[in-house]
Amino acid sequence: MSSEQKEKEEVCCPPFKSEPWQDKLHHWVKKPFIKTTLRSFWYMPLGFGKAMRRLDSIRRSKKAENPDHLTLSEHPSKWSINLLQAVDKPIPDVQSESLDGTFYSRVYEGDYRNMSQWMNDFEQAMKKKKLKAKRMFMWYTTCPGCAKKYGKNPTVIVAEVGE
Repeated sequence: MSSEQKEKEEVCCPPFKSEPWQDKLHHWVKKPFIKTTLRSFWYMPLGFGKAMRRLDSIRRSKKAENPDHLTLSEHPSKWSINLLQAVDKPIPDVQSESLDGTFYSRVYEGDYRNMSQWMNDFEQAMKKKKLKAKRMFMWYTTCPGCAKKYGKNPTVIVAEVGE
């Protein structure tokens, strides 16, 4: 096997296309997700990769697809994180949640240490559009290995918006 073939096989995340997510509104009607919760320490996830592999394994065992390679992270406190992996159909007997409503998204690029700047920018953009966040999510679009291979590390901030 050539080194080029080996590198292609090691890429597990599809290339991220920012256009559908940059400064966009999305209307979801009972969009299904499978869900898990993990601990975090001051918002830093503990066992994130293991939790992602567990969700992916559950999804595959139920013969479901993951549209857009979408997995949302919700940080309800500095001590826990909810992971919601999109699926193409409801899956019985698995912890799940469906999202229903209008969601606003913006794409950011760079190191996670810029998160506070991104959040400030996101809040200002929502203010200009007269949107109010009900729930906030992060979408880390690419695993560290694929981010290195692609040379970029996009993060999408997604907010459920409403009154």
